Amino acid sequence: MPIVAALRAFSDVFTPPFRSVLIRSLAISVLVLAVIWAAGTRAVAALAAWFAATHPLDYPWYVDAFTTVSGFVSGVLIFIGLAYLVAPVSAIVAGFFLDDVAATVERTHYPADPPGLPVPLWESIGATVKFTALVVVVNLIAFLLLLVPGINLIAFFVGNGYLLGREYFQLAAGRLMPPSAAEQLRARHAGSVFLGGLAMAGLLAVPVLNLVTPLFGIALMVHLVKRLTGARTLMPPR
Repeated sequence: MPIVAALRAFSDVFTPPFRSVLIRSLAISVLVLAVIWAAGTRAVAALAAWFAATHPLDYPWYVDAFTTVSGFVSGVLIFIGLAYLVAPVSAIVAGFFLDDVAATVERTHYPADPPGLPVPLWESIGATVKFTALVVVVNLIAFLLLLVPGINLIAFFVGNGYLLGREYFQLAAGRLMPPSAAEQLRARHAGSVFLGGLAMAGLLAVPVLNLVTPLFGIALMVHLVKRLTGARTLMPPR
């Protein structure tokens, strides 16, 4: 069941109804990452220039060499750091579009079902902040385990699979039922939700494609929720 939902969600992401949301989300994510890159490299360059100026030597080439080497090393380190920031940055940006994506999936594939209700803004922001913080912690642990072959990959996939599956399933189910019912549904189908999360973690590990992970994830979980509930779930008024 999660495999079918994942394949359908992946094909959804690149269809015309999703294209506008995808372009906006990617553009903002890339812009945020570019700003972080520029700010980081400029800050390191300024720090290196200050250090060289305050620690002068009798060698005239010292300042230029020190600035060049430090700039190159810092650029590589910042680039590696950005690879781990892709997940939280894209999650934060896409958090503002998840309701649009979920509504599009429901309208396109399940037009006969009652439409889901948008999650209140404060709930959506709170869930996005909590989810982003958890993803940062898990990926930081995976980064610290980088020197332990195999263990870091297990930590990355298991940690992100659990977190991504849980949070995105809750968001998708929360459009169709009260939070308590969504939590109970997730608990009853924890294995399927985790497998869906692993599919998201797999996409997260692929450069460039990882930028569409949040949109793919919410589409996947809408399909999964619909399949688990028989595609007909009534939502009481909030």
